[in-house]
Amino acid sequence: MNLTEDVEHGFASSLGKARHGSEPFGHWVLSTPFGPEVARELAALPFAPPSIADTNGRRETHNSTRIFFDEGRQAAHLVCRAVAEAFQSGRTVGLIERTTGASLSGMSLRIEYCLDTEGFWLEPHTDIGAKRFTMLIYLSEEADSANWGTDLYNPDGAHYARVPADFDTGLIFIPAANTWHGFAPRPISGVRRSIIINYVGPEWRARHELAFPDKAVGAG
Repeated sequence: MNLTEDVEHGFASSLGKARHGSEPFGHWVLSTPFGPEVARELAALPFAPPSIADTNGRRETHNSTRIFFDEGRQAAHLVCRAVAEAFQSGRTVGLIERTTGASLSGMSLRIEYCLDTEGFWLEPHTDIGAKRFTMLIYLSEEADSANWGTDLYNPDGAHYARVPADFDTGLIFIPAANTWHGFAPRPISGVRRSIIINYVGPEWRARHELAFPDKAVGAG
């Protein structure tokens, strides 16, 4: 198999064994969605954390510093290209649709590489709108990085749980009005590395963020 096929097969195996939860909203917790070799290649990508002050609880506060698996980064880094091709694949899209109930045909793939440092936080939000699918995969191995996972909230704003962020684990949910999540302020002693994979609708305006801006996905 080539690297793209490795990513496809590894993710398919992980999704098939994912732990499904219904509270506080439907979600899936993944173990080894990339597999150790691909995960370590991703963690070793030579991207530097941006120097920012306060996010004000939103990633878009510093849009100019964000890193995406766009066409340029795919050309420069084989592993970026492999991940993008794997999640553009009709086989992967079809598997996600059958497992989660998401409707993704005609959507576009968006992959963000996040490097969060001390002071980072995200206010509770839902991802509703153009995002039709959200997956977060954690890639840190610092001593306390398991505590750097996503916080899940009840619709009334009460904290429900924190997803563990062990290396090469992940979280999937289908954005809806009740999918409240965020990142409560806490110490980050190092770099919180993660990848966010979204499928977004045709109304998404920031086409430069997309892996294949002129090609929508189709289920296979």
